[in-house]
Amino acid sequence: MTHRIDKVSSLIKEELSLIFLHKVQDPNFGMITVTNVKMSPDLKHTKVYLSVYDKEKRALVLEKVNEIKGMIRSQLAGRIQVRFVPELHFFIDDTLDYVEKMENLFKKIHESDNEKHDS
Repeated sequence: MTHRIDKVSSLIKEELSLIFLHKVQDPNFGMITVTNVKMSPDLKHTKVYLSVYDKEKRALVLEKVNEIKGMIRSQLAGRIQVRFVPELHFFIDDTLDYVEKMENLFKKIHESDNEKHDS
């Protein structure tokens, strides 16, 4: 069953990426990327993680995407052959924020190490 979940997740991620690229992109939002898709074991619910380049617009983007969730789901239904098109739940993927935060911490540690060696 997990192989099927992975396969359907991958297909949905690919198709949603195309839908966002061609149907949802709004110049006011900047770049939106589908970074991850997680299916429920029964394949009826999908968590869709979006990366929004402009951090200040994340809440607005999430709100707008949720407003057009029905349209996105019908677009998806026309593109994939599955018995049941899953319910879509959108989330902001802030993994890159975490990576950025960690990189900054490492940079600070490295800088303080260099300062200790210089004195």
